[in-house]
Amino acid sequence: MKLVIVYNANEGLLAGAMDSLHKLFAPATYLCKLCALTYGLLAMRREWRAYLDGLAMEARFHHRPDFRAAFPQAADWPLPLIAVEQDGQLAVLISAADFASIADLSHLMMEVDRRLPGAARLA
Repeated sequence: MKLVIVYNANEGLLAGAMDSLHKLFAPATYLCKLCALTYGLLAMRREWRAYLDGLAMEARFHHRPDFRAAFPQAADWPLPLIAVEQDGQLAVLISAADFASIADLSHLMMEVDRRLPGAARLA
């Protein structure tokens, strides 16, 4: 079982720089709430990294294009999202719509904990 974390963003240095500027200057119009919650301007937030490192499962990260290539059956799912992959099948844990009600990183971690299957929770 793996945690699949999918950002509603493109991958790459230029895309990352543009996203950082967008978050800084126009946060209300930034399309990836997951990015906004889990990343500062330049790097992943330490609390999020420590949280993921403490899970009893591997976390895999995807950006929009590589997620669609890796999981064509989910190519039209709204992003961002967090899912659980088991035996090649995905089950949404936190949907794009769910992110609207998640206020901060602590709330996101609490929701992931609450929705994860028991065996996958913090080790």
